[in-house]
Amino acid sequence: QVQLVESGGGLVQSGGSLRLSCSAAGLSLNQVTVAWFRQLPGREREGLACMDSANEITYSSDSMKGRFTLSRDNGANAVYLQMVNLNPADTAMYFCAAHFAGGNRFEFRQYLYRGQGTQVTVTS
Repeated sequence: QVQLVESGGGLVQSGGSLRLSCSAAGLSLNQVTVAWFRQLPGREREGLACMDSANEITYSSDSMKGRFTLSRDNGANAVYLQMVNLNPADTAMYFCAAHFAGGNRFEFRQYLYRGQGTQVTVTS
């Protein structure tokens, strides 16, 4: 059975950085597309970025570039979301998903495996 687990969330001050981890059991993340999403309070879940098995990164919008970066550690079977210069508008639950099944790669439901999320809270 495949399990995805996000970690690394927490409380951070405005201007700070966090690195979120997406780790998997039962699935080699380097063989599939892995994506990160977030859900702000009262908002729809939005896609941030994804990395395919060739390590090519696609961002959902230009506004995600520069502050959000993806990386992979094959030894740890993990994909990371590095976030810098955080502000209170980034406060959200962050999710990872793996194994893109087709359609819109920035729709959470298009992934076969989805994590439960990790909370990020940015204070001013």
